Amino acid sequence: MWRRVYCSDADLRETGFSLMGGRNAHGGPPADLPKTVALVGLMGAGKTAIGKRLAARLGLPFVDADVAIEEAAGCSIEDYFNRHGEADFRRKERQVIARLLTEPVHILATGGGAFVDPDTRLLMRGRAISIWLRAGLDLLVARTSRRTNRPLLKQGDPREILARLIDRRYPIYAEADIIVDSEDGPLEEMVERVLLAIERHIGRELVRHVDAADLHPDTTKAKS
Repeated sequence: MWRRVYCSDADLRETGFSLMGGRNAHGGPPADLPKTVALVGLMGAGKTAIGKRLAARLGLPFVDADVAIEEAAGCSIEDYFNRHGEADFRRKERQVIARLLTEPVHILATGGGAFVDPDTRLLMRGRAISIWLRAGLDLLVARTSRRTNRPLLKQGDPREILARLIDRRYPIYAEADIIVDSEDGPLEEMVERVLLAIERHIGRELVRHVDAADLHPDTTKAKS
């Protein structure tokens, strides 16, 4: 049974959060999570950027499902799309994610269509804590315009395509265990929101590690 968890700016202030390391951040063993955390959402929601920093804060490995797919396929995702089409790509994606979810607990960033696939979504329900990074259309358009390796966005006007994807996929993403709004603010603030949401979901606090980036805070934002 999924539940919606939302972390606001007020939640961050209540915890005494600071960009100089975050609440309870320290070195030590990896966080004791019951399952892998799988980040889902549209391209440009910040899954990779947030996932890498989240993994560092929890002392866990980070895995990008798209990179794992490329390694398994022996070519880029764009080339795979062009050669085999989207249906075959989703089959390959499902196989790779199924394998990744049998590995030790880690932070997993998934492609935009992964959670939409019914079989992949069923796998995540049993083997992962799924987190939807929900972003608005304007933010997605701005972020995805910075990269040219988005096969789906090459099929027409990117804004129109993203708007259609939002209409089609957001009701499905809403089935995730946790929902956190992805905004155009400091990356570490977004990571803290995700951490708070995970803690609320599992009902306890997690061990935090000091990420090297926290020692020299800047205005880095989630990009992909």
